[in-house]
Amino acid sequence: MDELYITKVNVKDVRFPTSLNLDGSDAMHTSPDYSCAYVTIRTNDENVEGYGLTFTCGRGTEIVVQACRVISKLIIGTKLSDIYHDFAACWRMITSDPQLRWLGPEKGVMHLATAALVNGLWDLWARIESKPLWKLLVDMSPEQLISCIDFRYITDAITKDEAVAMLRANSSRRAELESSLRATGLPAYTTQIGWLGYGDEQLRSLCAKYLAQGYKAFKAKVGQDLDSDLRRCEIIRKAIGYEKDLMVDANQVWDVDQAVDWMKNLAKFKLKWIEEPTSPDDVAGHAKIREQLRPFGIGVATGEMCANRVMFKQLLQMKAIDYCQIDSARIGGINEILAVYLMAKKFQVPVCPHAGGVGLCEMVQHLQMWDYICLSGTSRNRMIEYVDQQHEHFENPTVIKNAHYMPPTSYGYSTKMKEESLRKYEYPHGTEWQRMIHENIFPAPE
Repeated sequence: MDELYITKVNVKDVRFPTSLNLDGSDAMHTSPDYSCAYVTIRTNDENVEGYGLTFTCGRGTEIVVQACRVISKLIIGTKLSDIYHDFAACWRMITSDPQLRWLGPEKGVMHLATAALVNGLWDLWARIESKPLWKLLVDMSPEQLISCIDFRYITDAITKDEAVAMLRANSSRRAELESSLRATGLPAYTTQIGWLGYGDEQLRSLCAKYLAQGYKAFKAKVGQDLDSDLRRCEIIRKAIGYEKDLMVDANQVWDVDQAVDWMKNLAKFKLKWIEEPTSPDDVAGHAKIREQLRPFGIGVATGEMCANRVMFKQLLQMKAIDYCQIDSARIGGINEILAVYLMAKKFQVPVCPHAGGVGLCEMVQHLQMWDYICLSGTSRNRMIEYVDQQHEHFENPTVIKNAHYMPPTSYGYSTKMKEESLRKYEYPHGTEWQRMIHENIFPAPE
């Protein structure tokens, strides 16, 4: 590694036309085209590359791509040993450029771009070490892992010494837990049944499909129309019964009091949680919703759109959530996500990662597997979201058996896309996009 350095970072705008079938549709994002800014980090050894991405919903991906290109200039020419020997310092350098930082700081487009680049650096590290990412993390000493995290702004919630102690406390069980993971994997729940644009018959057939695959937990989108939500929840409960878990997700469409009133109407369906009931930035609002829904047995979950570790810190400190949902691309990559896991452990809030199309499932599985072996030591009250979309475009897609994520065995972060998929779906010049534009299925870009 001492002889390797970064020579180039290539970034592509990759989009899939999911709006055609309303896959991924919810109350806020009614017709998304699941997309990503896709990063390839090249080194002076042509056989050593890393691949990273950040998730987007179509329009605007070109803005994230440009941000990735700008940020990448900060690491081109850097020796890999300098990055990985003090990854926290590298992460702070990337997020603290004295001019670029003004565009965040540590949020929005710049942080999405940071995630793509940082995810690529981790994939590169795992490939160099010839390990899947989860195993790279598991094999680190507590001190080495903590050295990857920038603790600025969160030491009032957790210190480095506390974090090291947490990781040491579980060290004696690592071999046992890794063996268990390899044998049975980690539990998944599916959102594939419940996109808001799906019709009732499609809802019924998808429930039957995923029940047959062994799923015991399901999530549906809500928030556009109360009568429709009541009907759809009724259909799902009739299909899956009341012994299975059912969660709902409003994707931020409600005001605080509206969220409480709406959920009281849905309480009869025995819901495990309401996800993103209001603005992702409204910590006090989430706390109020949680308090008022507690008598109904409905938890509050959020984190998919949480901007950074500081927002997570506040959600946890104010006891505003029952389930912490990290996303592999929303905040600044693995370094910052590790900080959130550590805070969630201290505040005794289970992490149930958000996942979905275009590589999100591929990435978060690694993080939850590290948590299971090194930090939480349990899968109790923890699940990983599963969405059955775009896996076929990755060289090492997720493996689900009996509704459980099985641990990846291939090297890296499972982020490398197939060259054929890139040729077809790079926007707007990929062959599939050119075909759809020519046939007037989509308008030509301006």
